[in-house]
Amino acid sequence: MEPDVVPDVVIVGSANVDLVLPVQRIPRPGETVLSGVMTRGPGGKGANQAVASARAGARTAIVASLGMDDAGDLLRDALSGAGVDLSLVSSSSSTPTGTAIITVDDSGENSIVVAPGANGELTLSEEAARVVGRAKIVLSQLEIPFATVQEAAATSSYFILNAAPAAELSDDLLADVDLLVVNETEAEMIAGADRSALLKRVPAAVVTLGGAGAVILTRGGDEIEVPGVQVDVVDTTAAGDTFCGVLAAALSAVSATDPITASDLTNAVRRANVAASLSVQAAGAIPSVPHGDAIDARYAEVYL
Repeated sequence: MEPDVVPDVVIVGSANVDLVLPVQRIPRPGETVLSGVMTRGPGGKGANQAVASARAGARTAIVASLGMDDAGDLLRDALSGAGVDLSLVSSSSSTPTGTAIITVDDSGENSIVVAPGANGELTLSEEAARVVGRAKIVLSQLEIPFATVQEAAATSSYFILNAAPAAELSDDLLADVDLLVVNETEAEMIAGADRSALLKRVPAAVVTLGGAGAVILTRGGDEIEVPGVQVDVVDTTAAGDTFCGVLAAALSAVSATDPITASDLTNAVRRANVAASLSVQAAGAIPSVPHGDAIDARYAEVYL
C-alpha cells in the first residue's frame, strides 16, 4: 500500500532492536568485561534516520523489513509514534527482526555488532519503487542488501547514500549517488587517504568528523568546513544517523524545481550538525533523536 501523500523523504534501510550494554570500556579482542544494566529499544540505521527526518519536520516514509515478532512490534510502535509512514514496511513470518548489540563506554563511544535478520530480505516492491521515484529525497545505508540500495539509487531523483557500515562500493552504484555521506574511515575505504578523490566517483560528499564537525566537497567548488558543536557526550550511538536524517529533511525543503546548491548543502549540514550534537547528550538510539523545535533553538544559538 502506498502512502496517501507523496513523502518528502523516503528512507530505504534497516530497522533493528538494540540491546545496549553500558561498560567502563569497550573490550579488547579476547577480553571479557562486565556490563551495567542492559536496555532494549528500537534502532537500526534506517529506522533512526527515518525518525530523525520526521522529527525534523519532513513528511517521511520508510521502506524496511521487520519480523512478525515482539521486536518488530516495538519498532512499528516507535516509528509510527514519531510520525513515520509505515505503509511500505514489509513483514517476514520466517525471519526475526534484526538485532544490534551495542556496547557504550564511559566516554560515550560505542561498538556495534548487527545480526541483520529480516533486513537481509528487504527488496523494493512495485509500490515502493513508485514512491521512491516520486519522493524529493531518498536516503539509504548499507545494512540492507546492496541490490536493494542500487535499485533505490537508480530509481530516485535525488539519492543520498550513507555508506555505513564501511564497504567497497561499485562504480555502478556510485554513478547513481547524488550525495555521499561518510565518516573518515568510510571515506578512506572508498577513496584512499585523499578525501577529495571522492569527487572522482560522486558529484558531492559530506565527510563527518565526529565532534570536529564535517567537511563538504563538491565538484568545481571549494572544500567547506563546518565546525562541530561542542557538548558533553553521553552516548554517540545515533549521532551519525541523526545527522543523516536531519540532512535529508533539510534538503527536502529546497524547491523541487531548483537544483541543490553548495549554499543549500552548507545550511543543511549545519542543521544536521546541531541535531547530532543534541543526540549525543542523551542515551539510546531513537530516544536520543531531537525534535525540530529543539534543533531550531540550538541552531539559532550557534549560527544566527
